[in-house]
Amino acid sequence: MSSPAERDFYGAETVGDAEEGVAEAVIAPVVSLKAMSEVFLVALRLGLTSFGGPIAHLGYFRDEYVYRRKWLDEQSYADVIALSQSLPGPGSSKVGIIIGTMRAGLPGGILAWLGFTMPSAMALILFAYGVQHFTTADAGWLHGLKIAAVAVVALAVWGMSRNLAPDRPRATIAVIAAIVALAIPTVLTQVLIIAVAGIVGWRILPAAIVTGKRVPLAARVKPWVGMLALALFFILLFGLPVARQVIGGGQALATVDSFYRAGSLVFGGGHVVLPLLQAEVVGPGWVDNEDFLAGYGAAQAVPGPLFTFSAYLGTVMSPQPNGVGGGLLALGAIFVPAFLLSIGPLPFWDVLRTRPAFQSVLRGINASVVGILLAALYDPVWTSAIFTAEDFALAAGALVLLALWKFPPWSVVVLCALGGMLIAYV
Repeated sequence: MSSPAERDFYGAETVGDAEEGVAEAVIAPVVSLKAMSEVFLVALRLGLTSFGGPIAHLGYFRDEYVYRRKWLDEQSYADVIALSQSLPGPGSSKVGIIIGTMRAGLPGGILAWLGFTMPSAMALILFAYGVQHFTTADAGWLHGLKIAAVAVVALAVWGMSRNLAPDRPRATIAVIAAIVALAIPTVLTQVLIIAVAGIVGWRILPAAIVTGKRVPLAARVKPWVGMLALALFFILLFGLPVARQVIGGGQALATVDSFYRAGSLVFGGGHVVLPLLQAEVVGPGWVDNEDFLAGYGAAQAVPGPLFTFSAYLGTVMSPQPNGVGGGLLALGAIFVPAFLLSIGPLPFWDVLRTRPAFQSVLRGINASVVGILLAALYDPVWTSAIFTAEDFALAAGALVLLALWKFPPWSVVVLCALGGMLIAYV
């Protein structure tokens, strides 16, 4: 039974389902400044508190955008994740950009990225200016943050499995996806898992019967805008290396080319981008290996997307531009592909997901997403955080606070950081 219709913060009619926790939205034709400001502030809070890497970010996003604010339903959120995971670039950042765009148009996508990215980017630029004497490798509070990520991801996997893999066929797809992801941890494994799961879903799963209105993913993105974004992505991908070789352009163009390519060619995001960045900046001598590793350690100690490591690299590069300008240039270049690959396919993905035949494909894909998250819960989230009985006890306590007592994630993060310090002390 649905609750009475309410007006959301920019005038869209929102209908909540008391039993399923689903929100349906009729998107308002005009985006207000209030809508954009709320998108930014919500993303900023996530950027300040979302520790644990891209998989943990999806757990934080689900809690904030699906469970608490009901900006989109569980199924639509899974559809967004499936699209994001199928394309190169920073996965969690693309999810945030898409949700921001859904809520407040293209400015909302930019503000969602800015709020989520700015805290870690600023911290890493400051670190690059000389705070390397703060060691983070063995910090107890940092270990506590990793333990918090275990609880956040576990809750997300459990919640999504109940909605997206509730029966034996889809649960089987999820488990097989998890096994394959753990057994063959290559760059393209996730993409292949999603593709095969879609085919399996098409062949063996009945099309879902969708009742009521769904949250539209691309109501604010016209098809021609999507086509333009995709065209621009490929023009830059192939045009920047040519321009770098033919017309020169100095270090600024070389920086944009290297970081844009890193953001365009890496599937899975996060730690997967590090070898490519190392080849791009250490190989030509822009950054020495010791500074690269120091920045990598610092990047793991800050919330938000790991791709903000680019801001640190741009700041410490020896050729000009460097400093804050170089950091912002590298940061922008590595995230431009994420914008183009978030906005470009969105109108077409939104149409496809409403087709009866594609419903079966998506049911298989979404079950595989649950399996991929389950695999990530074990490696790297669990394996990098749970070493002792005390670690397990802290993770279990955090999960109880999140799942049963409904503590906000940021408070659990703080408590786990303090718990990590206590474990290290004793």
